[in-house]
Amino acid sequence: MIIVTGATGKLGRRIVERLLERVPADRVGVSVRDPRKAQDLADRGVRVRQGSFDDPASLVHAFEGAEQLLLVSLDRTGQECVSGHRAAIDAAVKAGVGRILYTSQMGAAHDSRFQACRDHAQTEDLLRATGLPWTALRNGFYASSALQFLESARHTGDIALPADGPVAWTGHDDLAEATAAILAEEHRFEGPTPPLTGPAALDFDTVAEIASQTTGRPFTRTVVPDDAFREQVLAHGAPAPIGNLMLSIFAAARNGEFTAVDSTLAELIGREPATFRTQLEHAWAE
Repeated sequence: MIIVTGATGKLGRRIVERLLERVPADRVGVSVRDPRKAQDLADRGVRVRQGSFDDPASLVHAFEGAEQLLLVSLDRTGQECVSGHRAAIDAAVKAGVGRILYTSQMGAAHDSRFQACRDHAQTEDLLRATGLPWTALRNGFYASSALQFLESARHTGDIALPADGPVAWTGHDDLAEATAAILAEEHRFEGPTPPLTGPAALDFDTVAEIASQTTGRPFTRTVVPDDAFREQVLAHGAPAPIGNLMLSIFAAARNGEFTAVDSTLAELIGREPATFRTQLEHAWAE
């Protein structure tokens, strides 16, 4: 059986849908905090069990019988994130899971400027220490993050953000398709995969040009000093750790941590991944 955590989330749900196109529903299980949100999956024959990263015993039950477990990374940072992942990995070992797959990120490294990439590196260390077969899916930076950064610019025409560097923005749909292909054992990787990225690395100067071409409206790119950006984030009600986290994305981009572009994602899905232009057009058409 293949078990997927976070199966009601933005990425996990897509992965389950793509997986069900490849394997029978009775071979798929999900571990979710609220089984009611996965009732439609249960109705289709998927095994649904309650599992919380804050309740290790529930995870052992949810992971029972898993030949493969896909651990979708938590939407947390720092030790809170790593501790949750540790609990899930320990539960997987207790449950006798055959292989653990984990949604890591391109740029995962202990010395990354971006906190999430440091968390991913620590989690990969935990996976390595289990002695079990494991795969870290080094996903490209989610394009949805860029779209969130652009939300105010969508109305003002001014992309006012800190200095950045090229990022290989990558779509959830393409990553879900690739992950399902790996879970269905159409491909296999031991340890970290190559970067699973979109077709190009873009900075926000280039994104401004794409936005102008896509909408027919002029977009400008204004560089906001780091301190000023952080103050703006805090002024909008975000707590200080979130402000620091957002700023660290730009610091890591300036450091060249997300510039890699690789063909592996295209090979996994059998086509070119969606361009950022395509994703922008789709998002802004809504």
